[in-house]
Amino acid sequence: MNSVEMKSVAKELQSITVGDPTHFGGLTIFPLFRNGSASAEPGYTLLEEAIGRGTARVTELGAGGSVPELRFENLGETPVLLLDGEELVGAKQNRALNLTILAPAKQVIVIPVSCVEAGRWHAESDTFQPTEHVMYSRARAAKGAQVSLSMATGDSRRSDQSAIWDEIASKSERLAAASPTQAMNAMYDSKAVPLDAYQGAFAWAEHQAGVVFAFGSETMGLDLMDHPYTMRTMLPKLVRSYALDAVEAPHAPAAETSGAAEFLARVGKSEPLIRPAVGMGEDVRLTGEGVSGAALWSEQRYIHLCAFTTNGTGGPSGFRTSISRPARRRAR
Repeated sequence: MNSVEMKSVAKELQSITVGDPTHFGGLTIFPLFRNGSASAEPGYTLLEEAIGRGTARVTELGAGGSVPELRFENLGETPVLLLDGEELVGAKQNRALNLTILAPAKQVIVIPVSCVEAGRWHAESDTFQPTEHVMYSRARAAKGAQVSLSMATGDSRRSDQSAIWDEIASKSERLAAASPTQAMNAMYDSKAVPLDAYQGAFAWAEHQAGVVFAFGSETMGLDLMDHPYTMRTMLPKLVRSYALDAVEAPHAPAAETSGAAEFLARVGKSEPLIRPAVGMGEDVRLTGEGVSGAALWSEQRYIHLCAFTTNGTGGPSGFRTSISRPARRRAR
């Protein structure tokens, strides 16, 4: 699909309706609905489904491995959707996906990832398995801004690995989530009880295709899918990721609907940077007034769009976005 034929993000968001919010603890979620009916099926398989069926495999890149890259093999007859921030555990160290990818059927591709377990570099398994969450939203926002900068200044889709390790270490300390390998996954384990409560408080609504989420009165971001099935399946994972930030301010007040609408408008005004995607379609990176985000355009539609509030420097407050800082020594 030629980028000239691509629908603008502004036009995409103008067709979205914001529903009534649900508030629990420090988190408010607004459901998003698409105008018009969706197709019966999305036309792809989700990553966890494909791995569970044995039609997809994620492994290290060769015997030696490569921290910022993994090998993805789609053995199935349909494309597989890998969502930005999904965590994969196992092999030599846990990773998180740097961006959303639609992996073509019957092909092997190399996928860009970030390490989210600084203290391990030895194999625990041959393949990776998905978790019940995606990368928590503040780290995911910063990672996305770093990847956008990497794409704007060169051909890579890399994050600032050192900054991600530092962020995970800092949050782990705040949450008292000890891990001998400094694994992000340990924070989700340590907060399993409150995260279960958050997950139980938010239910998918009929035809819901996305969410805007807020911590207290501040709108923080959105995830919008192309199909209600995808949203229904991914919502529990997304809620757990938002909630891992919300638990740090559990008594924050509910957000207003006007804030969600204003956030959508700001995302719509973002400047796009368009590059050929890893896999199918085109990557669209978004930078605007107080927002940073990304979208995947493929099959004549936006498969996934995510965006986050920034501090004006490309990332959330307190998190670096530079990719030039030398990485500090880690396990490898």
